[in-house]
Amino acid sequence: MSRPVVESIVTEFDVPARMRDGVALRANIFRPATGGPYPVALTRTPYGKDFASVSPILDAVRLARAGYIVVIQDVRGRFASEGGWAPMRHEHEDGYDSVEWAARLPNADGQVGMFGASYFGFTQWAAAAEQPPSLKAIVPSVTWSDPLDGIAWRGGAFELGLMAHWHLNSLSLDIFQKRYADASPAEMMFAAVSLVRTIDSLRTDGYWSLPLKDFEPLQRVNVGVPDLEVAVERPYDPDAVAYMTPRREIDRVTVPALNLGGWYDIFTQGTLQNFNALRDHGTTPPARQSRLVIGPWSHVNYGHVIGEQDFGFVSMLAFMNLQTDLTGLTQRWFDHWLKGIDTGITQEPPVRLFIMGDNVWRDEHEWPLARTQYTPYYLHSHGSANTLHGNGHLSPEPPAAEPPDEYLYDPANPVPTHGGALLLHPLFRPGVADQRPIEVRQDVLVYTSAPLDRDLEVTGPVTVTLWITSDAPDTDFVARLVDVHPDGFAQNLADGIRRARYRHGHQPQWLTTGEPTEMHIDLWATANVFKAGHRIRVDVTSSSFPRWDRNPNTGAPWGQDADLQPAHNQVLHDAAHPSHILLPVIPPPD
Repeated sequence: MSRPVVESIVTEFDVPARMRDGVALRANIFRPATGGPYPVALTRTPYGKDFASVSPILDAVRLARAGYIVVIQDVRGRFASEGGWAPMRHEHEDGYDSVEWAARLPNADGQVGMFGASYFGFTQWAAAAEQPPSLKAIVPSVTWSDPLDGIAWRGGAFELGLMAHWHLNSLSLDIFQKRYADASPAEMMFAAVSLVRTIDSLRTDGYWSLPLKDFEPLQRVNVGVPDLEVAVERPYDPDAVAYMTPRREIDRVTVPALNLGGWYDIFTQGTLQNFNALRDHGTTPPARQSRLVIGPWSHVNYGHVIGEQDFGFVSMLAFMNLQTDLTGLTQRWFDHWLKGIDTGITQEPPVRLFIMGDNVWRDEHEWPLARTQYTPYYLHSHGSANTLHGNGHLSPEPPAAEPPDEYLYDPANPVPTHGGALLLHPLFRPGVADQRPIEVRQDVLVYTSAPLDRDLEVTGPVTVTLWITSDAPDTDFVARLVDVHPDGFAQNLADGIRRARYRHGHQPQWLTTGEPTEMHIDLWATANVFKAGHRIRVDVTSSSFPRWDRNPNTGAPWGQDADLQPAHNQVLHDAAHPSHILLPVIPPPD
């Protein structure tokens, strides 16, 4: 870690910034007590500026002591800021105005960088798309690119667990406090008890609420959710969420981005897509100098134990590769772009990946890796791949004449979410989870390779192609890549879902009963070495609840149906229907 350049800092609270419509947004400011002028590091949060000064993402005190004016601002309608709260609706204009306001703070030198994770990351992309002249660099961490691929929807299925948790656990308290600020003590206590009970019962009761258009937990505590209303009126519609889609605006971003993500993060895909778009198609030379760092982390855990797996001390965000943490990396990035100091960061390879299995960091020059050998592994069975005790197997050899596998998907008894890239009720732990508890279900098909005779590295995007039939007009298919250890531990690596009606895009198209249909499932990406003696496994089923909403199998408009119907689903794997997973195999070094 670099030594501080200033000995003391001063802090200002609730400093107002007037937006173009007169609304005041308030910020806490950490600034060096002497010297200057200094560049500004700005972040904008809906979760309360008073809670965001020291975190794994950035230590405001350290950065201020390194010679930056650090500004942490509540976004419009949240906590100390004025205006009405509308998720993501005002971040473009407010972001531009806030950058230019910060550039003109006392003792500021006019150079601004932005930092922060998740929603804070979106506020950076939104501001950068407006091209404020004082913005010079951004550090968006664990942030989405397309809300139809990882915040509101995924493969046509609704991100029920994430959206319910976010609105109730992350946002509702401030909404509640403002709504009942002038209420009587008795009325406030009654409302508080209702809110707490609703949050506590989300796992056991709330997620099961139907129909989704009237999602009871949110109705019960009177938390207005305009994005849920949009989902009901315009499900899986890219134009309905254009205002919250960084991918549509990357070509307007002219500043470089240091992107940080995690293999078990809910926005892995968005982090990779944003990096690639700016690196490959940036409209300015600085934009094309963007960087990418991906660790083994989940959205809420940046340590070395992620779920049930210990990836080693070197994997920690707090001391990556025993070299630096994200605050130190951010300072190097800002020192280069805001202070003009040659930190060497732009001479380093632009991609740094944590390779699971080997549990090491490795620098690369692009994503996906140019040396990737995309290798299909095919699904096989004698017609009974149900459960890990069935006869499903996986191999590079294409199938010949084989009977299909089938199972009953009953949305009244869905396969429970068990690990993965999650942000749900806290009892649904994100990250690595031994998959064997769900692999004993009859509605889970399990295909496992023979033990590997040598290490096999799989690093890159992962997709599954299934040939299926169903007796329902619409149903779901979930696929998961698993690393099976010699002791049987089944480590989930990546998964995805495809809603059949959206298999060809955003316009619904129904299934024909019994007709073989090709389905493509995007599992996003991973970086893992399957060690010698381990086995590669693919699980196939039709639900992961409550992570994704249950498909009722009726074909009714989304969110309208309280009726649930079982579906008889088949997975075909024969010469005419070669269901397979496409693995990005990295050849060993010569």
